[in-house]
Amino acid sequence: MPAILGPVQIVNVGGGIVHFGDTVYISPKSSSKTYAGAGGFNTGGIIFTASGLSGTNVLDTNLIDQPIVGNN
Repeated sequence: MPAILGPVQIVNVGGGIVHFGDTVYISPKSSSKTYAGAGGFNTGGIIFTASGLSGTNVLDTNLIDQPIVGNN
């Protein structure tokens, strides 16, 4: 059902989907996996991270995490 939206601000879209309105199905077109330790993805003007020793387990036993075959 359509809706009336007020002001909308989209700051950044990186490889994503922005959709306003009715839809039946939206599917991803790509997939990736990223590993980072404690405080690895912090963003901002002033960041202080005191995490000490950090270890990241990158062992992945899944064969398929996000199937994207046929999502055209």
